[in-house]
Amino acid sequence: MHGQGHKALNLYRRMLEEGLKPNKTTFVSLLSACSHSGLVDQGRSLFLSMESDHNIRANEKHYACYVDLLSRAGHIKEAEVLIKQMPFQSSREVFEALLNGCRMHKNIDIGIKAADYLLSLDATNPGIYIMLSNIYAEARRWDAVDHIRGLMRGRGLKKTPGYSLIEVGKQLHAFFAGEDSHPNSVEIDRILENLKSELEALGYVPDTSCVLRDVDEAMKIKSLWRHSERLAIAFGLLHTPAGSLIRISKNLRVCGDCHTVTKYISKVVKREIIVRDANRFHHFVDGKCSCNDYW
Repeated sequence: MHGQGHKALNLYRRMLEEGLKPNKTTFVSLLSACSHSGLVDQGRSLFLSMESDHNIRANEKHYACYVDLLSRAGHIKEAEVLIKQMPFQSSREVFEALLNGCRMHKNIDIGIKAADYLLSLDATNPGIYIMLSNIYAEARRWDAVDHIRGLMRGRGLKKTPGYSLIEVGKQLHAFFAGEDSHPNSVEIDRILENLKSELEALGYVPDTSCVLRDVDEAMKIKSLWRHSERLAIAFGLLHTPAGSLIRISKNLRVCGDCHTVTKYISKVVKREIIVRDANRFHHFVDGKCSCNDYW
């Protein structure tokens, strides 16, 4: 979850050198570490070695991790073939990993098939509709986006709102995307406007492809600066000592532009910023992130 795949592999090698035998849980952890670090070849080798070297038969969790590894890295077709070759009925987790990879790499065709299978298991899961809608939105298929949103409305389903949490003075503060009703909104807006100017001077260019709505460019940029983690970071800068750690928890995945902005902010304000999103922990220090831009 912290993206330290190489460290996990080194520990595994030490484990073998000291005569310790890996078990099923060992390989779940290793495959997950490889997935979050983009170590495709190492993960593939581990998966194949389970039965041949350690007499451990892969279960659904191992397949889900391996599909996630391949899908995140863009090997969507290989992941789809692997699912078809699984020696048991494919689980929800396996297809969710495939669908997430399709969203990341804009593979509409396989994404639709994965979503259809997941909806056949549970047609009331709003997350599947949202992910499929995002795939269409990133491909600028706005007619398909409207269709998916219409299906959700017809079935009484709603998107989970994005929010970020930050603890200051032993009190938890929640920020929702687009919020402007916080008591410190004026100060937060001022900090964000100043940061925006500083970041642009350093070469920051907004990635508006992260805004999955059919609106003009100015509205997309404005929307990006109202994302919940930026509001929480500004609040943290406002209420914590200079140089201190800022720690934020977000219920959804950090978008690409917020990830870039947070890297810039960590450099400008000379602070470590830790963000725990739906996928992993991100440690931002001096303009870099521990995930190496792979999440």
